[in-house]
Amino acid sequence: MSETEGRQVAGRYRLRERLGHGAMGVVWHGYDEQLHRVVAIKELLVPQGDDEKADRARHRAMREARLAARLEHPNAIRVYDAVEEDGQPWLVMEYMPNRSLADIIAEQGELPPKEVALIGCQIAHALAAAHRHKILHRDVKPANILVGDQDVKITDFGISRLTDDGTATLTGTNTVGTPAFFSPEVARGEQAGFSSDVFSLGATLYNAVEGTPPFGKLENTIQMLHKVAGGEYRRPEKAGPLLPVLEQMLQKDPDARPTMEDCVKLLAEVYNGDDEHEDAVEAAMAATLVDAPAPARPEVDPTRPAAYIPIPREEEPRRKAAPLIIGAVIVLLLIAGLGAWSLWGKKQQTATPPSTSSSQQPTSSSSPQTGGSSQPTTQPPTTTTTTTTPPAQQPPPAQAQTAAQALVDYYNIIPENLDAGWARLTDNFKQGRGLTREGYDSHWNQFNDVVATDLVPQGDNVVTATVTATYKTGGNLVERHTFTLVQQNGQWLIEHQG
Repeated sequence: MSETEGRQVAGRYRLRERLGHGAMGVVWHGYDEQLHRVVAIKELLVPQGDDEKADRARHRAMREARLAARLEHPNAIRVYDAVEEDGQPWLVMEYMPNRSLADIIAEQGELPPKEVALIGCQIAHALAAAHRHKILHRDVKPANILVGDQDVKITDFGISRLTDDGTATLTGTNTVGTPAFFSPEVARGEQAGFSSDVFSLGATLYNAVEGTPPFGKLENTIQMLHKVAGGEYRRPEKAGPLLPVLEQMLQKDPDARPTMEDCVKLLAEVYNGDDEHEDAVEAAMAATLVDAPAPARPEVDPTRPAAYIPIPREEEPRRKAAPLIIGAVIVLLLIAGLGAWSLWGKKQQTATPPSTSSSQQPTSSSSPQTGGSSQPTTQPPTTTTTTTTPPAQQPPPAQAQTAAQALVDYYNIIPENLDAGWARLTDNFKQGRGLTREGYDSHWNQFNDVVATDLVPQGDNVVTATVTATYKTGGNLVERHTFTLVQQNGQWLIEHQG
């Protein structure tokens, strides 16, 4: 395993600095020299001295990485690529300046139950999405939950299976670290299931509020496994409103545990502080999972971990669901007011736009942009003056001059014109995500409006932006992504979204 900083992997990924290591491998701070972005690169361990086991591990690494790459969620670290060089598998992942929840617990001890509920709600949301894709994490623990300046994300999907030599179910589930966050069935050597992730998340949240795992800490692994397999843990003393949820998640019987989707709702109830009204739970979900657009991030030193910022507590208890809903409407109206120039320019063009504007946004009734020669066909030429054209039927605006403007234009034409939107994605983008036209249409048809705001260029062709999509059924989905665009035939196309 090379320790040389500056090494290039797969002809494009430059190793900058070693960030950490463990039994699974070494994590590097790196740079993608093709897409010009910072990445995290994990150098995975493979069994040494046994070619057959090493070959199985390499194939499993690539398979698991491809599986993990299918998951796209704001609370999950993305897997961008999986490469092999000189028989060594490498994973290329999203880089996020962070501290792990394990580090925060070690430094601060017990955390407030509501803050833990908020962290748990976001992680459960990511795991629920993974479970819908048939992806089992298998290694949910504080060390795999990353807390950044503005984000909470879970990492290492599926990686815990990579060193499995196929001889035991237990090693296939988690070959490294402490078994303190195993579920009882996994500790007994049985097959892990989605309910095992639920237990492990419950054990993680227990650790956060109590300062110690449910079954304590034992140096002897066999003793630890025996204790976990029995399923008898010390009842939490500091969990407060989180106690009933933890007790459900930590049920010994896997069938008695809630689903991960249920955990999202239960944890939202705890954070919201009102377990009597279903609409209050929905408001909490909106507050914790679909927050207002985050401000543009300042430049950070990628070699320094971000400080943990405690989640602010509510000053007053929420008494009824109605004030929450009214408050949410007011916030949305304020956001709409601040962004009116772009939203109305996009969806409600009038007959008197600036005649020379090069940033005019397409209307919802525009046809796909196929060039500048289209003219109205329903209005006969009644006079010799042909230079005046109704604004609503003007030819498409000039091509965007910058990647940022192209990104704004892309989101301005969807979901009304999905043909044009689909045409603005490169084949690499579509193939890399296994994206079909049917799936693309199905996703965007959930929304009646989409807009990109808070754009921060990261270079000539890389832009970070907040994307706000309004569901037809009400509510917003707000995500912040980094986009890489390329020019093809004089037009900016989206090549990658991270």
